[in-house]
Amino acid sequence: MKTKKFMQFMMMVAVMMMVASPVAAHFGTIIPSDDIVTQDDDKTLKIEVKFLHPLEGHYMEMVKPKQFGVMHDGKKTDLLASLQAAKAKGPDQDKSFTFWQADFKIRRPGDYTFFVEPTPYWEPAEDCFIIHYTKVCVDALGLEEGWDAPVGLETEIIPMTRPYGLWTGNLFTGQVLLKGKPVPFAEVEVEYLNESPGNKSIVVPPSDPYVTQVVKADANGVFSYAMPRAGWWGFAALNEADWKIKHDGQDKGVEIGAVFWVHTIDMK
Repeated sequence: MKTKKFMQFMMMVAVMMMVASPVAAHFGTIIPSDDIVTQDDDKTLKIEVKFLHPLEGHYMEMVKPKQFGVMHDGKKTDLLASLQAAKAKGPDQDKSFTFWQADFKIRRPGDYTFFVEPTPYWEPAEDCFIIHYTKVCVDALGLEEGWDAPVGLETEIIPMTRPYGLWTGNLFTGQVLLKGKPVPFAEVEVEYLNESPGNKSIVVPPSDPYVTQVVKADANGVFSYAMPRAGWWGFAALNEADWKIKHDGQDKGVEIGAVFWVHTIDMK
């Protein structure tokens, strides 16, 4: 009898631990083959568009995005037709998941801000849809103009630090916008992409709070974070949309994320 009660107790504890465990942070991701293109570089960028948990390397299935494009010199170009499906999986995942790839030819100097609006992702664990409006900026041929221009997405991060040419340890500052207006005291999640090219070792967090860093914006939606390691860093400011999407006939909430990616290198 005691053994039966003990087993029931242990099962209850296990359930409570699962409920209490934090949900890993999702990040929309755009990673170009380079964030700075010089005269001596290959002018064709290879761009990967993914939905994953960056530090843990866990992929989620990603259907073709609703919108994918680039803004250069104030003009937006639709690149959706250039996307090609590919497959990948994390180190402890037993199956592969879909992500998207594209090639883009740099033809003129200036800053190129690539952006994606994904098809809404249903997350049963959170009982809501997730849409991450994601951006990354590439500097081309030395002009260094356009990196702070808004794209005009539902929500987005406007960099206040030039988002390329960053050393490890630099402070990245951005402003969170929702419908073009600052979001006071926005909560911003920060994660390192463990599969960043050139990594000499994989980061192993000692406990859950080290996986996703969290910073709060000020009253003007401005936040800052100093990046302690070379590689790609993602910043995601999450809000709830003022509209719903139906799932199985019921209206469900929508988590909309403003995501921005930057790259750092070690000073030598």
